[in-house]
Amino acid sequence: MNRMPADIHIRTFDDADTDAVIALWRETFPEYNRADKPHREPRRSIANKVAMQDDLFFVAVRERKIVGTVMAGYDGHRGWVYSLAVAHALRRRGVASALLHHAEIALAARGCLKLNLQVLTQSREALAFYNAHGYAADDVVSLGKRLPLAAMAQ
Repeated sequence: MNRMPADIHIRTFDDADTDAVIALWRETFPEYNRADKPHREPRRSIANKVAMQDDLFFVAVRERKIVGTVMAGYDGHRGWVYSLAVAHALRRRGVASALLHHAEIALAARGCLKLNLQVLTQSREALAFYNAHGYAADDVVSLGKRLPLAAMAQ
């Protein structure tokens, strides 16, 4: 694994980071640009995360610019990692590894013993990255259900 460049530091997300994070996510996650994926609306995702556990939302910063993100969550039983993203120009330089490690430490400090994440099956690069960091497919099936937007507003 590469070491993260010395001019990059990781800190907790701040509301002022919102537009930069959205721009990074739109660059990194093509599905965030699709109107038919309302559950992928980044502004809503950020607002929901900040409302729940804002201290588990981290950004990597270089020269006052957001170059990476990771969200983590913990419900007392299992931890989750979401939205690990790094600007294309800084990939394969240790930034994603450092963000993942930062999230793992924050979750372990809360007593988290098991960490899960989901990767789209076609994301071979992401799968290889997580495998290299000790993650492996569990013997489970991940199920999902989309709730109507009206249910989210209540």
